[in-house]
Amino acid sequence: MALPLLPGNSFNRNLGKEKFNKSQHFDYSNGIPKMVGEEKPGIGGEPLLGQKKRPKYTVFPKGEGSDAPSWVAFDKQVLCFDAYFQESVHEKREEQFRIRRCKIYFYLEDDTIQVVEPEIKNSGIPQGTFIRRHRIPLPPPYDDECYTLEHFNINQEMVFYSRTFTITDCDVFTRNFLRKLGVRLNSPSATPKDPYSTVRNQMQESMKPLRPFERLDKLKQFLDHDRHVLRFFCFWDDSDAMFGDPRELTLHYFLADDTIEIREVVQANSGRDAAPMFLQRNKLPKHAPAPKHQPGEITDRTVLNVFGPMGHGGRYIVDSLKTGAVQQEFYKDCDLAIGAVINVWGRKVIICDCDGFTKEYYRTKYGLEDFTPVRYRASSGPRLEKKVPPYNGFGSEEDSLCSCLGLMPKPPQKDFRKMMEKDRHGLDSNVLRFVATMITDSPVDSERQFIISYFLCDDTIAVFEPPQRNSGVIGGKFLERGRIKKPDQELFKSEPSEYFKTQDLFVGAKLSFNGYSFQLVNTDEYTFNYMEKHADEFPMANISTIISKMKEICDTKLKEIKKSFVMNDPTNTGVIEYTPFRNLLTELAEGQLSEHEIMTVGRHYSIQEQHETATDLLVSVAQEQLRKKTFESFLELSNFFVHNDRKKSGFLPVQESRTICKAFKLPVADDLLREIMARFQNDQEELDYNAFLSAIDWKDHPLPYPQPGALIQTDSDWNGEATAPAVKNINYMILVEDVFSKQD
Repeated sequence: MALPLLPGNSFNRNLGKEKFNKSQHFDYSNGIPKMVGEEKPGIGGEPLLGQKKRPKYTVFPKGEGSDAPSWVAFDKQVLCFDAYFQESVHEKREEQFRIRRCKIYFYLEDDTIQVVEPEIKNSGIPQGTFIRRHRIPLPPPYDDECYTLEHFNINQEMVFYSRTFTITDCDVFTRNFLRKLGVRLNSPSATPKDPYSTVRNQMQESMKPLRPFERLDKLKQFLDHDRHVLRFFCFWDDSDAMFGDPRELTLHYFLADDTIEIREVVQANSGRDAAPMFLQRNKLPKHAPAPKHQPGEITDRTVLNVFGPMGHGGRYIVDSLKTGAVQQEFYKDCDLAIGAVINVWGRKVIICDCDGFTKEYYRTKYGLEDFTPVRYRASSGPRLEKKVPPYNGFGSEEDSLCSCLGLMPKPPQKDFRKMMEKDRHGLDSNVLRFVATMITDSPVDSERQFIISYFLCDDTIAVFEPPQRNSGVIGGKFLERGRIKKPDQELFKSEPSEYFKTQDLFVGAKLSFNGYSFQLVNTDEYTFNYMEKHADEFPMANISTIISKMKEICDTKLKEIKKSFVMNDPTNTGVIEYTPFRNLLTELAEGQLSEHEIMTVGRHYSIQEQHETATDLLVSVAQEQLRKKTFESFLELSNFFVHNDRKKSGFLPVQESRTICKAFKLPVADDLLREIMARFQNDQEELDYNAFLSAIDWKDHPLPYPQPGALIQTDSDWNGEATAPAVKNINYMILVEDVFSKQD
């Protein structure tokens, strides 16, 4: 027995309490004072004497596992009960009441209830959701409480808003769940029959025939051959009729439903209206036109005998033998073949040919191999050649030709695709430039130099003369850009004139522009690279063709060639200079090799020193562009590079790095940015972004200002001087091995 006076024991129950508030038990409802706090606790939230707290939701027994709340533990778990309710029907002789079946769904997560009535065909009653999902209160006088799981069981009545529902059964999940909770389930009960539904079912059963109908199922044919169409090219000779003439037709046979449509092929200037259809899509009878039949004479099924009252309550027997049925023959795919004559409502149509799909269909299904078309057209005579009048000298030849091709003259069409592909893209100018001298007896004009530019986008040529000091000739534009005709052509002729093409321009070629003769003596590095890259278009730059030609020329001069190479190489290094190499090939070829071909061989077997623009110069130009645009977001750019570097290796693909720079709107020219990134990438085409960002950071690592024009020289500044290292040394040992490989 505990001693009450020991330390820690006291008769004062308020020791340690913190709440002493009093609940409000009285309030006004619609102006009437009422007691509204019957369930509210007393002072401090403690229950009053004799007061029991009733739970508002279903209380589930605690089990093993997590203590998750009900809306988590029972999420998407619903109990389903089968129920019905009886509805009175007034002022109707056929029925006095109606039994309506429904489903009651109890949601375990929040004790909400939903009542759904399944839809019945032709019921005439709005069905579906009967009571929407919510908590349903109990019937009075307990309407302050709501239904919980304890109120549900099989074979009992439940009142929802004054409507009595009788639960007859439940599903397997509901049955197992209630048994686990310890609920003793009642035995299921049967749903009473609805008198009106019973009468309707009897009526429907009486309407069914005593013997089954003949099944006409064409669904398989439709699914197998949907959108499969056989196409035949036909001919109908209507010459015997007044104002008739031969007609060309196209017959379409639809395999999905064995129907046929025919379209007429209307030729241009035939004088006939282009009708949309010659024969509408339908089954085509073989014996047409046939006599008309009475309504109801042609049916899918035949009634043998009828007895009893007509209409409701009558009986009939279907004739399985189809006695007296009208048989009609329609064209099938087996009746259509090349050379066959079909009857199209009294018109004799000959099938002359078919398409590839139709041939494959008949080859697979019927094993046919002979698809020789039937000729129905008379062989046309020789086609008269359209003569074009000669050029009259007004405008261009192309413009004058367009005025002869139609009544409404149209301007000549340009090759827009070629113009877009061969137009300038960045530093890729698509312009071939050559250095030329004038072929003349005048000593003053023979020393003049010209730059001939060939524009690949529209095959035009422009001639420019660089100014030379103390030459006595004012330089500048010598010939306006345009297409230039080849010399020695008749002016007034019907055939189109020939113009200079890219294949006509190469080093050593002699050209005549409007009476002025030029000889091409040199070209720039871009032209050499372009012609060698497109060697199939430029035979003078095709090293394979040149080597084959050299094999034919030097076939019997092997010893002389080796002796000449050894004499020009006293130290036996296998390398000679370009000048004696050129003189030797010129002497041996005896004019069979052009200057451009010799230069192509020299470039192919040369030992060139790679001279690249200094990296510091490129970076200084980039820093100058960034400085002018006041770009200072280097820290954010570095963080973004690090964020995209998943492997933390310090390298990113070049393409991804360019995308990041574009996203930050880095104010650096695209060509310059690509060249700088090439200096900081490895063999796997990955950019060292730390070194790249450190180089272009003009705030922390500034470089001296670049001199104007020190980096890039534009096209208009080229004056014919070499912009790349010239070919100096030739590896003649590899050349001899390639040319005389068969002899060795």
